[in-house]
Order: sequence, then C-alpha cells, then structure tokens
Amino acid sequence: MAPPDVIVREVGLRDGLQLVKSFVPTETKLAWMRAVAAAGVPEIETTNFVPAKVIAQFADSADVARGALAIEGPLMCALAPNRKGAENGLATGLKKMNFVLSVSEGHNLANVRKSTDASFAEFENVVALKKERPEWKDVVIQGCLATSFGCTIEGRVDPDRVLRFVDRYLELGADEITLADTVGYAAPSEIANLFHHTVQLAAGKPVYAHFHDTRGLGLANVYAALEAGVRGFDASTGGLGGCPFAPGASGNIVMEDLVFLLEKEGLNTGVDLEKYRLAREIAETTLPNENFYGTILRAGLPKGFVPASKAA
Repeated sequence: MAPPDVIVREVGLRDGLQLVKSFVPTETKLAWMRAVAAAGVPEIETTNFVPAKVIAQFADSADVARGALAIEGPLMCALAPNRKGAENGLATGLKKMNFVLSVSEGHNLANVRKSTDASFAEFENVVALKKERPEWKDVVIQGCLATSFGCTIEGRVDPDRVLRFVDRYLELGADEITLADTVGYAAPSEIANLFHHTVQLAAGKPVYAHFHDTRGLGLANVYAALEAGVRGFDASTGGLGGCPFAPGASGNIVMEDLVFLLEKEGLNTGVDLEKYRLAREIAETTLPNENFYGTILRAGLPKGFVPASKAA
C-alpha cells in the first residue's frame, strides 16, 4: 500500500478524553484504538503522561501505552508535559513524544503553572532524554504551540511571538512542530500566513496543525494549512474534546469529516471511512453523555465516491 500523502493523527484518546469526568476503562480505550488502527489511521496519540491527581482519566497511561504498542499499524505517540512524563512514556517503548506549551503566557501559567521560559527549559530536559539511553536516540520529539492563534485569557496572540517560539523549539532540538488553534479563534487567512512562515522555518521538518471547530472554521482552516504546505493534521472521533479554558466550546475537528475532505481533494490518507464507523460506535456507546459531531458518516459517502488511494 502506498504511504499516505497526509498524516491524520487520532487525538480522541488524549485530547478527546481529557475533560471527560467518568473514567474510561483501559480495555475500552484499547478497543477504540484498535478500531481506529483497523481503519488505517497512520498515527494515534494514545494518552497523556500527566500525574493522575491532575487528570484522573490518565491514571492508566502506562498500561494504555503498552497496550497500544501491541496494535499493528499506526505510529503510537503520547503527550508529556514535562521531563518526568516523557521519561515514563519512553519507558513504555513509545517512539514519539509530544510536548505542549502555550504561546500565551497567561494560558501557559493557567494550564501547566509555569512561565513559557520555564516550559522551554523543561522541553530542553525532554530532548536531553534521547541521549541517556541508546534505545531512545531515535525517538521523535514534537514541540506543540498551543494558543498560536488566540487565547481566551489574553485574546490576540502576536504571530511574530509564535514564530519566535517555533524557532526556539527548533534550536532546542524539536524534530517536528505543531501549531494549535486551541480555542478556535483563527480564520483561514491567519492560518495560511502563520503556517507558511512556520513551514519555511521548519526547513523540511514535519509541521502539524491542531484545530478546534469552536466557531465552525475547522475544515476551512485545514484547507488553508494544506495550501501553506502542512501535511499533518490532528482530529478526533466525532470531534470529541476541548480546552478547559474555553467554556462552551466544541471540540477538535472531526476525524471522519477531515478524512473525507482530504480524500475528495485527491490526497491519500490511508483511512477507510466505512471501517472507521466502528471507532465512532465504540466512542458513542462508551460516552453517551458527551457531544459528538460530524456529518459524513451520518449522511453517508456520495454515490460513486472513490478514495484517493483507489483512484486511477
């Protein structure tokens, strides 16, 4: 099978679950993950290596990560907010860790209780882990910038500050970069401009986009990022997820709708939308009190639809 033209990363198991109050059993998380993998999603963010006292949902992070690594297919990664979390994640055998800090000083202080300078120092410690054990030397460390397009605490975020932070991540050893519209403030023109410059700064290193559909512009922003050269996108099953500092907001962009957009534009994602239905069924059955979004699996694929991977 040909490699995908675009990497779509499932973040429902991490971002999607971080605000869910009821604990989802480990085996249910893994069943959901197996369904996502069986549908052909090439990358899954499996969990968050944060202390259980901070987010009880991730008390089983090590078990989830080890279970995920037994699933064939996707690259399995996890989020880690600090060196200790990254060390715990790498101990499970994961080959990719995502580190997040907020461009907004106020949001970073509220979210991780650190200044942005302190978070960058923590990131430097995470990168240093790769040198401590031979089996960690090829681990991918991704640097994510939350609130890159606005913040519910501070409002507008200066694009030049974002680019300075991108440069700082790269200088400290980030292998990949993600820009996140955490609270859904961005419009396509803003997306196009900032990602264009980010892709240039990254100089061939992968650049991902993490969008929330808070104000209905998620997929429009995907298209703008595509045109700017982005080839990695986060999304969650049924759009599950959200930010604790954006009350009333809907969650991530919907994986099913993202895949349909990309495939309609002739880009192979590797994802079989009909097989992905099982992932959504598991999520909806497990979380009957949560809101799920999206249209393509409800409306059905258009008659005669041919995914990009099968197009002549």
